Amino acid sequence: MNWATITFDWNQARAFLVTAEEGSLTAAARALGQTQPTLGRQVAALESALGVTLFERVGKSLHLTGSGLELLDHVRAMGQAAGRVSLTASGQSQQIEGHVSITASDILSAYLLPPIVARLRQSHPGIVVEIAASNAIRDLTRREADIAIRHLRPDQPDLIARHVGQGSARLYASTAYLDRHGRPSGPADLARMALIGFDRDGVLLNHLTAAGLPIGEANFRSCSSNGIVAWHLLLQGLGIAVMPCDLADATPGVEPVLPDMAPFDYPIWLVTHRELHTSRRIRLTFDHLARSLRAGAAMAAAQVGG
Repeated sequence: MNWATITFDWNQARAFLVTAEEGSLTAAARALGQTQPTLGRQVAALESALGVTLFERVGKSLHLTGSGLELLDHVRAMGQAAGRVSLTASGQSQQIEGHVSITASDILSAYLLPPIVARLRQSHPGIVVEIAASNAIRDLTRREADIAIRHLRPDQPDLIARHVGQGSARLYASTAYLDRHGRPSGPADLARMALIGFDRDGVLLNHLTAAGLPIGEANFRSCSSNGIVAWHLLLQGLGIAVMPCDLADATPGVEPVLPDMAPFDYPIWLVTHRELHTSRRIRLTFDHLARSLRAGAAMAAAQVGG
């Protein structure tokens, strides 16, 4: 089939591209911020327009057919071109007024970003800020966000990354939980305590056992991939969880567990695309975030050290 002679809706093409890259409609819908039925209809409409089958289902995954593989390279090139056009247009804008999207983890988005954004809006009320709260890494080169706050340094050459400080996390629990179950005097006491997890893939468990804590899967009595939900599970007295120090230390009724234990430190990186960094609005927002995050990280470090 000569794909070059066929025209189709870019939204349908984008739905196909992300589904092919993510491997399932569920993951693609999450990446695009759409519902799975909507995404499925877009892919089906593209298949209907082209008169071919693009995916075959194998278990819970979708595998590309021969026609899908042939189309993928063309649509990927279209996506890269569309991204370059959008980036160039945004980068050339020197107006301060307008939209800026920031992506960060759910806990950071809910508890750390709002006061930072409030100060930005006081100084520049013409900037419209969208916060994409997600623990998944958004693709800045495809304009899924303008600025990202990450805990890993990106390796893409088109991205600008600035290290703005270190964050710290500890084991915390509610005072009510510790009153009921006792306050651990050493790591060995954790073996009898309930923990709150963030995932089922064992990443958190591996980190904690590597730190010398004698716990296993049986200790995790509740779990949520959403950090805000995990935080509220902690507040309800359901167990011990790893939480950012700047959030937990400022919350009444929450106590550090094993306070003499060294905190878990993690880097804070601020990231944007090179072309977007030439936009006055993006640059201003980026610099405001950098100053605020650096000041917050320094204050948190002083509190942990004290």
